[in-house]
Amino acid sequence: MGDQKLRFYLDEQMPVVIAKELRRRNIDATTVKELKLRGGSDESHLRRAAATGWVLCTMDDDYVELAKSGVQHSGIVLGVRKDRKAIGTWVRFLVWMHETYCQDDMRNRVEYLRLV
Repeated sequence: MGDQKLRFYLDEQMPVVIAKELRRRNIDATTVKELKLRGGSDESHLRRAAATGWVLCTMDDDYVELAKSGVQHSGIVLGVRKDRKAIGTWVRFLVWMHETYCQDDMRNRVEYLRLV
């Protein structure tokens, strides 16, 4: 994978507008809702993201528990505190991550975004 740029996979509780804002900035992003995969298990979403090299973005700490149990992944960004009004915070943080990290940096790594 080398220095490949991060790509983001937003789980079903994440607002679609975040992915749209990332794409406006030429950052590859998709959502469970856009892929019509709502209702899938957390493990299936984490495995799908890993298989395609997407960093999974969520506000659901169950993904972190899956990672701790040994499920391999391409990275997880966990928003702490479920503040759905924090769209701009999410966008700024993911843009920063895209500019800072590559896919190899995020493999099996969890980043926390504190939403206030």
